Formats: sequence, structure tokens, C-alpha cells
Amino acid sequence: MARPKKCRLVESEPEATYFKPRAMPLAELEEVCLNFEELEAFKLKFMGKLEQEQAAKKMKVSRTTFWRILSCAGEKIADALINGKAIKIEGGTYKLRRG
Repeated sequence: MARPKKCRLVESEPEATYFKPRAMPLAELEEVCLNFEELEAFKLKFMGKLEQEQAAKKMKVSRTTFWRILSCAGEKIADALINGKAIKIEGGTYKLRRG
């Protein structure tokens, strides 16, 4: 039996949770599902310009776990951009940071 996932700390949920290629009907698109902690890892690394260790501390996870989350996010985003898929942001195992 797999060990249950710990909650990852997320600053906030995004206002926009769906992105799709322009001029393509939604019914014809495949979706890639990005969860909230993957988006948070991507945001901390590339928008916040944090080192892996700093970002991992902010999310309350190990550096290895942070890297795994970030890699998964990168693969999903690349797949969507290169193959013209929609990105849906939802779910995951997370808690919102308070204060």
C-alpha cells in the first residue's frame, strides 16, 4: 500500500484555471490537467526565481519532492504548448498558506 501524500503548501489558487489554444474549438481539444501544487512549484521556480531549496521550504516539502513536482509540471506544460492541448488547473494535495 502506498504512503498517503502530505499536503503541500500553496500561496493561493489562481483566478484563471483554464487555458486553451486560440481559434480551436474546445470540443476538439485534448486536456492536460495541472494540479495546484504543480502550478505553485512552477511559479516559485520561474516567476519567483527561487532556488530549489528555498522553494521546497516554502511548499513544506523536501528538495527531491519539489523537483519531482516541478518536473511533472514542466512536462505537462510542454505537452500542452507543443501539441496544442488545453491546460486545466485543478485538484491536488495542498493547503493554502494563511497570513
